[in-house]
Amino acid sequence: MSQTLIAPSILAADFANLQRDVELVNNSQADWFHIDIMDGVFVPNISFGMPVLEAITRHAQKTIDVHLMIVDPDRYIKAFAALGANVLTVHYEACTHLHRTLQAIKAEGMQAGVALNPHTSISLLEDTIQDIDLVCLMSVNPGFGGQSFIENTYTKVRALKKLITEKGASTKIEIDGGVTNKNALQLKEAGADVLVAGSYVFKAENPTETIAGLKEIVA
Repeated sequence: MSQTLIAPSILAADFANLQRDVELVNNSQADWFHIDIMDGVFVPNISFGMPVLEAITRHAQKTIDVHLMIVDPDRYIKAFAALGANVLTVHYEACTHLHRTLQAIKAEGMQAGVALNPHTSISLLEDTIQDIDLVCLMSVNPGFGGQSFIENTYTKVRALKKLITEKGASTKIEIDGGVTNKNALQLKEAGADVLVAGSYVFKAENPTETIAGLKEIVA
């Protein structure tokens, strides 16, 4: 079984001490930086844009996993590549021509991810799964940090794992929302490859130890 990756979500970091929190992730056992870009249209919240991402990538020493919760993501693919994104994830619900969007992301040298909202069925990815490097399953409703985990996620992970295996794809499964030490092992056992943790890490008394604890659970 492959190693499960931990990706702290910078949305939950202290924006007044962003460099400090980026260095914290650099020096921890975390594997990726997960960065949510929200436009206030696709989700009812606005996060940060290009200048903040640029500031993060200047200091970050690990894989930059950018999650676009925006309408018409195609307009910005080149810009995010230029800013140093390694993985670029778009929402299925925001893409009219998903296959074309995936090709455009890969053409810029990034890995292509697709995020699914809690109500969106896995079966909609049957035709494109071989072109997808990562599927991000939202285990909360997108837009705000600190929400509680949706239990149906386990069933969804198993169904997605089955689809990936049947199609002979090498797609990673990422879980985003409500990840803690209480559900990390169960998610790994269901088939998750990447766990995004936001509030659980950054609101902890000792974020570095919290990340180490998650790594230990899924080791």
